[in-house]
Amino acid sequence: MMKKMTIDDKLGLDIYNTDEHESHIDVDLECKDEAEIMKLVLACPAECYKYVDGQFSFSHLGCLECGTCRVLSHDKIVKSWNHPMGTIGVSFRQG
Repeated sequence: MMKKMTIDDKLGLDIYNTDEHESHIDVDLECKDEAEIMKLVLACPAECYKYVDGQFSFSHLGCLECGTCRVLSHDKIVKSWNHPMGTIGVSFRQG
């Protein structure tokens, strides 16, 4: 019997070719609206958004490019969201 893979196991199989200096998502880190921030923190499957001790942070490096943050933000926190250019981005290895 094959062992069931966890989400973390599956995500570990993905390949990321990330532009470490240029994010494909422009985020307003000065936002103080905790309700809006928590929408992104709770919804992001890659946990790119963090809110710890009142400090809001974002890292695009593990982004799955699902667009959830763009849809939930309604331009309140996510100012722009674009697919990474060319060969940059995530390659999924597990369905």
